[in-house]
Amino acid sequence: MPELSTLFLFAASALALVAVPGPNHIYIVTRSIDQGSRAGLASALGVETGTLVHVAGAAAGLSAALASSATAFSVVKYAGVAYLLYLAVRALTAHDEPPGDAEAEPLPTSGARVFIEGLLVNLLNPKVALFFLAFLPQFVDPHAGAAWTQILVLGGILAAIGLAIDVLYALGAGRGSSWLRSGTRFAGARRYGAGGVYAALAVLALVGGGRRQGS
Repeated sequence: MPELSTLFLFAASALALVAVPGPNHIYIVTRSIDQGSRAGLASALGVETGTLVHVAGAAAGLSAALASSATAFSVVKYAGVAYLLYLAVRALTAHDEPPGDAEAEPLPTSGARVFIEGLLVNLLNPKVALFFLAFLPQFVDPHAGAAWTQILVLGGILAAIGLAIDVLYALGAGRGSSWLRSGTRFAGARRYGAGGVYAALAVLALVGGGRRQGS
């Protein structure tokens, strides 16, 4: 178990890291605007569940295996790009909603489906796995117990902080979603906007790098 001072330092570093808007935040905000706060919250839960899977993979050494295999990295990377493009096409080809009042319900989408899609968006990004491989070991103390248990603890803290930030983004974007659904003049813009965001995220996943891609 890491020392308390290490945990505080890690939590501060993680908060600074995940608070900055990144691809997953854009995805969650898009979900909230397109389908309401519930969809945004389900997406946030899916994304951070994916974070926990990546953490478990890092603890088990899977991230190291992914980093050492160019083929494995490419397979996961292109699968993620393809999935984001699928979401873009689905959004662009969806039928516009009929006009309604500001309290109308979003397009019906099951919470489980939105959750799974958020999970897949995170899992199919190999840069997230490589991020954990690079970031988490910096706070592991070889004299404080097994490395894998420390990684799980640190990863759990990171996921909890990430979820809190994701929820804020989802709720903030969701507040404006009913207004955007209040008339047909916004329907096409919302549909094309969502599809454009997913397509842009696919391009970012294909060519992007640098800061944590899971945030």
